[in-house]
Amino acid sequence: MAVPPAPDPGLHGRLPSSFTAPGSASFTDFLGHVAPELLPARRELPPGVVEAPHGTTIVAVVHTGGVLMAGDRRATMGNVIAQRDIEKVFPADEYSVVGIAGTAGLAVEMVRLFQVELEHYEKMEGHVLSLDGKANRLSTMIRGNLGMAMQGLAVVPLFAGYDLDSSAGRIFSYDVTGGRYEEHSFHSVGSGSTFARSALKKRYRDDVDEAGAVRLAVDALYDAADDDSATGGPDLTRRIWPVVMSVTDEGARRLPEQEVGAVVEAVVAERMTNPGG
Repeated sequence: MAVPPAPDPGLHGRLPSSFTAPGSASFTDFLGHVAPELLPARRELPPGVVEAPHGTTIVAVVHTGGVLMAGDRRATMGNVIAQRDIEKVFPADEYSVVGIAGTAGLAVEMVRLFQVELEHYEKMEGHVLSLDGKANRLSTMIRGNLGMAMQGLAVVPLFAGYDLDSSAGRIFSYDVTGGRYEEHSFHSVGSGSTFARSALKKRYRDDVDEAGAVRLAVDALYDAADDDSATGGPDLTRRIWPVVMSVTDEGARRLPEQEVGAVVEAVVAERMTNPGG
């Protein structure tokens, strides 16, 4: 007499035991145990060179009320503009933001996983991770993508947030191995980062407020686009402006298009008479 198969514990509305067993508060660790094939870094790549859109320049600036992050809107694939209005700056949680540079598809997926990671931790532990803890979690996720990075699909985000313990804005950068580095005052990543950082170095002041930081970020992105073909400059015809997010003690917010557009138009008007800034 044939023995009937054991019932699937996931049927009839009952969760498998892995969903209810105590363990790590990390959603990434949980996913790696239950469904590792869903992690971006665990997917198999086709043989040969993979062509994928890449996002470019992101800048972050500490201001008196917190920290600000801005990104241009261009994605490139070789010498082709793959997208003119891609978004590269996202809220990570209520008090932090993350900007992406590198392989756009993987980077966006990593950001989404990072957002769930922080939300999952808060639900499991009943409190919010410290800013250093968030930065460390992102470092671990980048390290998990090292195999993809070695095949040319690198993801190098920029992370910033308002530290509730020190009441100040902070910036963290990374390398492809997951190395985490705290930056001070300002930083930039992506293909135009050298030009953007040079612009910020000349114009940054310790007492800059949020409005001044917006102007600094837009100026830096303009200079990056002036010398780096992969960085998109202000598109006045299509009215495509940089994405700008500021994080203060009141949380993270995206600046309205009209506000950013007014700053962009002021910068462009000034450059008409002084192209070098």
